[in-house]
Amino acid sequence: MGKLINKKVCVITGGTGGIGYHLSLGFHEAGYQVIALDREQRNPLAGGIAFIKTDVSIAEEVQHAFKQITVQYGTVHVLINNAAISVFSKPISDISIEEFDAVLNVNLRGSFICAKEFIHANSGQDYGRIINIASTRWNQNEANWEAYGSSKGGLVSLTNTLAVSLSNRPITVNAISPGWIQTEGYEKLTYTDHAQHPSGRVGIPRDIVNACLFLADEQNDFINGHNLVIDGGMTKKMVYEE
Repeated sequence: MGKLINKKVCVITGGTGGIGYHLSLGFHEAGYQVIALDREQRNPLAGGIAFIKTDVSIAEEVQHAFKQITVQYGTVHVLINNAAISVFSKPISDISIEEFDAVLNVNLRGSFICAKEFIHANSGQDYGRIINIASTRWNQNEANWEAYGSSKGGLVSLTNTLAVSLSNRPITVNAISPGWIQTEGYEKLTYTDHAQHPSGRVGIPRDIVNACLFLADEQNDFINGHNLVIDGGMTKKMVYEE
């Protein structure tokens, strides 16, 4: 098949499940050519969304995926680093070094590898966007989330540095830090779940999709090195036990 360059090309890691799945659908609906990278296809993708089986912690798999993408589409305009080991909390006395490494290898190292490949694939373009999906846990946390919190803190720092390092290229680099985003079973949430948020509700995937579409827009090139917190105001609350 010849190169298809009539659409903006968007690569979304972890793009077949959770928030990533909704990002794939949202960017597809917005007219992007979406390529979802994931370890496995966890949900059915809309027609036109491509899927490449990829473990982002393995450099060779990421390199192979981007080679496939550039052969077929010519370039990449947007990278959303969303793939993550996201449900992992274990006491510091119990977590093994290998488990800690596994979280960082996917969440942080994987994002770095994908960014490197994206920068190469985007070479020669006059527009590029890297959006890193971090978490409010980069700055606020609960006990036993050392691995995940560290990975997301590193991702925010990586965002800051990449924005400066790429100042001579037309690529902006921003992070989004979601708070509580419920991807399924929203109807089962309680009044208290919603009411504790200053916005009066728990977040939905569309909240993250909308922000990513905004940051990906070609005209929004003056937003750079920013970490956009999307948490319904929760991180602004002083929470003390009554």
